[in-house]
Amino acid sequence: MTATSTVPPAAPGHQDAPGRRDDVDLLRVVCTAAVVLCHTAAVFVDAGHRAAGVAADSLTRFAVPAFFAMAGWAALVASPVRGERQLLRRADRIVRPMAVWTVLYVAWRGGAEDAAGAVLGSVEPAFHLWYLYVYVPLMLVLGAAVLLVRRAAVPRWTLALLGVCALGTALRGDAGEVTGLDLPRWAWALSLYPLVYALAGAALLGGTRRPGPRWPWAVAVAGGVAAVGAYQLGHRFPAAYAAPPVAALTLAVLAAFRGVRVPQRWRGPVRRLSDASFGAYLVHLAFVAPLAGAVAARAGRGWAAVAALAGTAAVCAALSFAAAHLWGRLRLRAWLG
Repeated sequence: MTATSTVPPAAPGHQDAPGRRDDVDLLRVVCTAAVVLCHTAAVFVDAGHRAAGVAADSLTRFAVPAFFAMAGWAALVASPVRGERQLLRRADRIVRPMAVWTVLYVAWRGGAEDAAGAVLGSVEPAFHLWYLYVYVPLMLVLGAAVLLVRRAAVPRWTLALLGVCALGTALRGDAGEVTGLDLPRWAWALSLYPLVYALAGAALLGGTRRPGPRWPWAVAVAGGVAAVGAYQLGHRFPAAYAAPPVAALTLAVLAAFRGVRVPQRWRGPVRRLSDASFGAYLVHLAFVAPLAGAVAARAGRGWAAVAALAGTAAVCAALSFAAAHLWGRLRLRAWLG
């Protein structure tokens, strides 16, 4: 595996090309672990540990935008689709495990109302899956653009699906007025900011890195974390992913990881973690929900809360990656991620 090989992150941890890129594999693992830390931090904030929770969350705000950026790089640079059937297969590889885990989370922590709502949008028992309701339309839009522009092909089924996504909110509202029912919100939609991150990712990750020291980007990342922390403490928590400090932090992270070389002895473990990252993302709430709540309720204040939060997130991340690696060995990744 070399730094110039490519692999498309069709979803966190999913790959469908023989080549690999060390920097993208590593970035995917870091972003997945950051999502686990983010949701652990949210539990600590709810338990009254605001300072520790906001500080930890500020370290993680880049993760979701970076996943959108990797999606853009994969779809437009690394592995553009060659036909509509391939594009729909990529979507299926996301939607199928997404559906399985939605059912599992709703059965564990939800009810009939959540089961119905999950068809239209993310529900509280599986709130972390909101990202995929945006990711799938993003992937379809980018893939359709590639087919229309590069292949001069009209992806009819894809355009029909995108039409449903685009009209869903209006149709939901009309159906609610006609039936008098309070229908769940429609979440299968694409807003502007994920598309902007996707285009930025295609440009940054796909471009050639100029020779030079990497430490200025590390300084930029540290400054971005500090800016996000100040923004969240003094203005809004949690910060929107489209907020300027979050965007600046995300761009700094992408630039810092681009072209990074992973030592030979670590490439195998990083590759395996990268392969397991989508499954780890899907399952992690099953560990965070019970463990973080129990620890946060008993944690002390100050640095004790920081240590408890960090330790809990590390345990939840380790369990999540281990579980995903296990079912990967059992060849269940198509259904469990």
